[in-house]
Amino acid sequence: MDKPEVTGQQLADQWARELPAHMPTSDHAKVWSDESNDQALRIHITNAGRSSYTFDFACTYMDSREVKVDLVDVEKDDLHIDETQDQVQGLIEDYVRHIHECAQALHDVTHHGEGVQ
Repeated sequence: MDKPEVTGQQLADQWARELPAHMPTSDHAKVWSDESNDQALRIHITNAGRSSYTFDFACTYMDSREVKVDLVDVEKDDLHIDETQDQVQGLIEDYVRHIHECAQALHDVTHHGEGVQ
């Protein structure tokens, strides 16, 4: 398996810079490395709409170009909610797509280690 050239905090820093470019400008994302897996990231997204939704995802590199995105939690006003609601499902699908777009945009970094500072 072709693992990313960049791992841990360097990977999280690259994602923190790139992910906002793939999301609605009013939404906010926080990215940090997963302490138990240097091939994984944790992503917390705050939806800027009046809904007060927050989403937590685990993003794991399967290889240098493919990521697996798992929903960890959805909250509204700091309370866990049922993520099967249609509106929430639509937002989850959008965010998963944005996360995959970010992974593709960072392929040169993860595959060749380019752009790492």
